[in-house]
Amino acid sequence: MNYENFFLHYPEPLQMQIHRLIQDDTKLLTYFEQKYPVGHEIKNDKQLYDYTCEFKQRYLKNTPRLDNCGYKKQTDLVKNALGTHAFKRQLHGGKLKAKHHIAIALQLKQAPEALLRCLVVHELAHFKEYDHNKAFYQLCCHMTSDYHQLELDLRLFLVLDGKGMNFY
Repeated sequence: MNYENFFLHYPEPLQMQIHRLIQDDTKLLTYFEQKYPVGHEIKNDKQLYDYTCEFKQRYLKNTPRLDNCGYKKQTDLVKNALGTHAFKRQLHGGKLKAKHHIAIALQLKQAPEALLRCLVVHELAHFKEYDHNKAFYQLCCHMTSDYHQLELDLRLFLVLDGKGMNFY
């Protein structure tokens, strides 16, 4: 699989470093073993929902409630997102109700907590900002200060997982 597509928007010098890391399986594995030695303990949808609601309550108190959050199998990670935020409006008894659902890729059941946090923060940011614009990324960084590094590591995790070297 051509993993370079995951990193096209990064600066050229960083792409070169990433390419060297991806080419040497030992370096990639060592990077994750040293930086993220253990995986998270959030293994079912209820735990994921509670984990996500904690972030929402802390950073997005004045947004609509989260109706559902769970792990979902993603068939093609290149075309599909690792996580999705679905917003649905329904007219019920003369009142307009909004429902928010978050789905997280099943691959992240076996991942470090920091990478799961990155994706949860990303999907929660869509409660306020629908587009991936400057305000969106500022909100992500507000919720987790190292968001951009975690996003890069999340992409590297996909490479690790795609190569069948996921040890979590």
